[in-house]
Amino acid sequence: MLSNGIKYLDVPYVAHTLEADGPEELVINCDEVDCTTLVEYVLAETLTPKLADGDISESAFADNLQKIRYRDGKIDGYTSRLHYIADWINNGVRNGFLQDVTGAMSPDTERLSISYMSSHPQLYKQLANSPENVAKMKKIEQSLSGKEVHYLPKAKLPADGLPWIKDGDIIAITTNTPGLDVAHMGIAFYADNKLLLVHASSTDKKVVVSKVPLSQMLKDNNKWTGIRVLRMKK
Repeated sequence: MLSNGIKYLDVPYVAHTLEADGPEELVINCDEVDCTTLVEYVLAETLTPKLADGDISESAFADNLQKIRYRDGKIDGYTSRLHYIADWINNGVRNGFLQDVTGAMSPDTERLSISYMSSHPQLYKQLANSPENVAKMKKIEQSLSGKEVHYLPKAKLPADGLPWIKDGDIIAITTNTPGLDVAHMGIAFYADNKLLLVHASSTDKKVVVSKVPLSQMLKDNNKWTGIRVLRMKK
């Protein structure tokens, strides 16, 4: 995961690359990423076996990406895409390619209260003019809400990380923004005895390694509450 993530350094940050006109389809754009699509592309590449020439099959990569991005790998309209990271994590665990490390290692839990997309439809092109999609999204939100998930509160994350957080782990940053579960994502990277984050930064407008430890990033943002840690399973 980490070596594939590092290859994306300096790739431009571009939001909304998946919001194409027309029917929902699998978008592959590794030249412009946001925090989620970066993690998806890196995970899909890492899950895809290398061919004899050291490259990977584009069709196998696309198949893996579809399994990661869509509920049980099936594209069936806008709401089949895993917009909420809690849903994205559940899908990865259920389908055997992600392990919820915080679920095993952190006793702290939070109860999900998910409503952001259906309560802000004007922010999403495919919701703004589709009451049908808003209704479908509301059902998905209701199915996630009320569930307890394990997370690591930011006060419990030291600058040098923790033994159970490994290079290449996926970091999902939890938030207190009403109706949302996760605000940002990246890949864990240890350097100089500090736990850093490889991530697509909207501030730096590209993929970077964080200049400060992940613990400091969390402290500096009062909307960020902690992290969920996921690990790829092959």
